[in-house]
Amino acid sequence: MEEEQNGGRFDLIILGASGFTGKYVLREALKFLNTPSSPLKSIAIAGRSPQKLTQALQWASRPNPPPSLPILTADTADPSSLRSLCARTGLLLNCVGPFRLHGEPVVAACAAAGCDYLDISGEPEFMERVEAAHHERAVETGALVVSACGFDSVPAELGVMFNSRQWMGPAAPNRVEAYVALESEKRIVGNFATYESAVLGVANAHQLQQLRRSRPRKPRPQIPGPPTSKGETIENNKKIGLWAVKLPSADSIVVRRTLGILTENLHGLPGLNESAETVEKREAFWSSVKPAHFGVKIGSKSFLGILRIIMVGVFIGLFGSIGFGRQLLLKFPEIFSLGWFRKNGPSEEEVESASFKMWFVGHGYSDGSIASQGNTKPDMEIVTRVMGPEVGYLTTPIILIQCALVLLCQRDNLPKGGVYPPGIIFGPTDLQERLQQNGISFDVISKSTIS
Repeated sequence: MEEEQNGGRFDLIILGASGFTGKYVLREALKFLNTPSSPLKSIAIAGRSPQKLTQALQWASRPNPPPSLPILTADTADPSSLRSLCARTGLLLNCVGPFRLHGEPVVAACAAAGCDYLDISGEPEFMERVEAAHHERAVETGALVVSACGFDSVPAELGVMFNSRQWMGPAAPNRVEAYVALESEKRIVGNFATYESAVLGVANAHQLQQLRRSRPRKPRPQIPGPPTSKGETIENNKKIGLWAVKLPSADSIVVRRTLGILTENLHGLPGLNESAETVEKREAFWSSVKPAHFGVKIGSKSFLGILRIIMVGVFIGLFGSIGFGRQLLLKFPEIFSLGWFRKNGPSEEEVESASFKMWFVGHGYSDGSIASQGNTKPDMEIVTRVMGPEVGYLTTPIILIQCALVLLCQRDNLPKGGVYPPGIIFGPTDLQERLQQNGISFDVISKSTIS
């Protein structure tokens, strides 16, 4: 292991590579280092503790001996250390959460240096604040800044587009509802940083409202048919065999941002230096994506499972908005999450035995033009599904690294710079095919008429 502080440029730097998720991201990245047809020829890892980074590299390389990757010291609280990272790479992957606390200085450094940036944040307030503060600078310098390149929110973004593209004209969707089901042969244990982000999200919900009120309103997509109704609190969806309750996730906000950008740019965003063929492909892709209302529910096979989810939500909702309550929530995650989150994260066996299914139930019209005729109810349903391994430590690194590889291979086809959600950037690329080759599947389950 060399500890290196000078010279040399890398294809990729992973910041926070010794964290719970970071070490899995590093493990995934090593699979593509110097393999045939991979654009990834050099990686450096960065963080506060060279010793922990060395251990993470040994863990991520098992059973092989660790490759000699440069180990760089950097701290999100030290802007000069972040600037020196940006000077040495074209692309930075940020795995240091909660992003609300540690993310913005990293984005600021990348936007100033013209360095591309991807992260695995699922925190709406962070993403929207960064867009408000750094989008113009990033456009200027050519830094492409894309958050939510993990389980939050790529399965939702690509999943809703995959469902939307099954509606062959003149059919048109009105609403797509995603149902997330986490499954495991052992017990499901989540990432503590995810839990911490949820607690802080409740604490700072008013800041997100303020930020939105202070920004100009974006145009809304034209969606055929009536606006969506609230629906029942707890739903029993027999078609997919799940009890479900509404989930206040980043996914619906991120998808809405992508659809908002699409409303202003019907053919998507032009690439830095794209060929005529790519332009044609991009325009064809976006013309096949039909906007729809989108919401997310979390599902469980049993009614008791749903009650447990609701109880955890109530704890975080009640205690998250008061200082003392937050301290309790963060000090005793295992108690307040009823065993779903613990400080030291899941064991490797728990990670390997877990998986997810995300169902997309689309309701709409066999003929979009009938939707405008007053009070017509949807007469068509299309169900699609995205499936993959455990969400936090397996699916998230797979997605992040595939986004990075798309960026390294196809930079000329992507926008020059700016702060964007992942769907508008990666939708027209081959990201979905790449995910399918790496264990995340996309399937059409059923198409039916509703009487």
